[in-house]
Amino acid sequence: MPPLVYVIVVNWNQKQLTLDCLASLAKTDYPNVRLLLVDNGSSDGSAAAARKAFPDVEVLETGSNLLFAGGNNAGMRLALSSGADFLVLLNNDTLVDPGFVSRLMERMQQDLRCSIVAPKILYAGEPDRLWFAGGAVSLWSGTMRHIGIRETDRGQHDSPLEIDYASGCCLMIRRSIVERIGMLDETYRMYGEDTDWCMRARRAGYTVWYEPSAKIWHRVSVSVGGHLSWYKQRHKALSNMRFFLRYAAWYQIPVMMILSPLLNVVAAVRYVLTARR
Repeated sequence: MPPLVYVIVVNWNQKQLTLDCLASLAKTDYPNVRLLLVDNGSSDGSAAAARKAFPDVEVLETGSNLLFAGGNNAGMRLALSSGADFLVLLNNDTLVDPGFVSRLMERMQQDLRCSIVAPKILYAGEPDRLWFAGGAVSLWSGTMRHIGIRETDRGQHDSPLEIDYASGCCLMIRRSIVERIGMLDETYRMYGEDTDWCMRARRAGYTVWYEPSAKIWHRVSVSVGGHLSWYKQRHKALSNMRFFLRYAAWYQIPVMMILSPLLNVVAAVRYVLTARR
């Protein structure tokens, strides 16, 4: 029997998005996969609707909104207690290629030092436009960036790549890595938890990979009001500050404090100018 993979989807009051995601996951071709929906205290009937539409999906109701890290951690605890060998965290605002779990698993099996692997992620509204083809971090400039973001996918990012971080939108992690480095850090509250997790794995001597043969499509920032919403930008800035102050060396911090605000403004302007192209 192949290793047991748990796919964990966290939902909070996004019933239709979650049902669409689960319908997509129902076509997954990996032969030993279980689907787990973690409902973060929704009031829109999400949990009941999921149970009715997908009776084979396990549903864990937390009773309150534990946010991204808390909800996923609750799901991981259940999955690990049920014997999961690998865990996949997947945003509920995604649609998946049927072979995405199998392709992620193939990457894991090729390299035992690979701790976390991420798929190619494209925009759901523009299925040939890249959202994520790997993640890069600079402790000098205080920036995190998605490789390939908003590029038309012409195969230019079709080679597997060792990366700095995998997006929490979708990643696969080994059970043994969770047992060694722990779960997501809930003090981030929103954003940065995934990058912190990957940094802990890399500092423990493991690698993080991007696997382009695994593909999903993401309805970007649906749950937080859009890419440039004040809510999203505020939480992202706070999480970035927490991450870089935790991991940057003392001599990198003065440079980072100058460069980071400038580069993030430039990134925001570039987004406005290119987002509709």
